[in-house]
Amino acid sequence: MELKVYPKEELYLILMFIISLITYAILIFSIVGIIYLLIVAIFAFFTHGIFIGSVRGNSVRVSNNQFPEVHKMAEELSQKIGLDEVPSIYIMESGGMLNAFATKFLGRNFVIIYSDVLELAYEEGESAVAFIVAHELAHIKAKHLMWRYILYPAMFVPFLGSAYLRACEYTSDLIAAQLVPNGAIQGLTVLATGKRLYQKLNILEIIKQSEEEKGFWIWLSEKLSSHPNLIKRINKIYYETKDVIN
Repeated sequence: MELKVYPKEELYLILMFIISLITYAILIFSIVGIIYLLIVAIFAFFTHGIFIGSVRGNSVRVSNNQFPEVHKMAEELSQKIGLDEVPSIYIMESGGMLNAFATKFLGRNFVIIYSDVLELAYEEGESAVAFIVAHELAHIKAKHLMWRYILYPAMFVPFLGSAYLRACEYTSDLIAAQLVPNGAIQGLTVLATGKRLYQKLNILEIIKQSEEEKGFWIWLSEKLSSHPNLIKRINKIYYETKDVIN
């Protein structure tokens, strides 16, 4: 399967790489810079390690014997997307939040699914859950997690870092829509309205809203965010998948 990539991602990646390379070069040729770089790296390593430890110690790991439906779903999607191995998947209680995310630590990939998202799998929303899982697997396949660490200095450049992260989200949406076209719209709308109301949404009205809701503050809020506006994501995926579904 030839995986789709959001067109602007490559451009942002090149700009981020150049800026990060220059920053690292400046720091390496300075004693103070080397010390600063080591302190930041050590702090980031331990902070992320503690977070991963908390996830593994307070969440439920998915396996053949624990939520086997989710494990089978992840295995099938990982095979389709071309991953060498299935990431470690954990279910985390989130106080009602609907989300999932992927992360990486010591060469090991993790996907964390918030518990309310998993409930969809038992309420006729398997395809929506599959899209959300596929979205996180797409981040791993596209090496977004690896690049994020390398490109850390450029993340502080106003607008550029967030633009790159938004491009990564669009890429993951496109890849997930290739894998689970029937769950793409459901997977995104459930994040907007919750695990029950999403079934009552008028998708055409959402598309109309995404084309009407414009203005400086909407534009600025998105430019400062690591994720594209949700109704824009729904709009893009709607036009990406409507011919496949129909």
